[in-house]
Amino acid sequence: MDRFLAVIIGWPAAFLIIKYRLDIKHIIGEVGFAEKILGPGGTFTLIVIVAVLIFVGTLMYALGTLQGLIQVIFGRFF
Repeated sequence: MDRFLAVIIGWPAAFLIIKYRLDIKHIIGEVGFAEKILGPGGTFTLIVIVAVLIFVGTLMYALGTLQGLIQVIFGRFF
């Protein structure tokens, strides 16, 4: 049930972040390191990257691959 809930929240959140990225940029302002590293418009690019990571992370969690990846990477620490 929690995986289904993650999809219900995660995917629309990712799409809303992409749709309203201009409004989000006006709220948070310019992100200095994004403008420096990603070039002009870096804040918009960073917002889209965050939305894509949320979408992919939610998909991985819903399919169970995120848990496997975390176990492979951090398994010896647990």
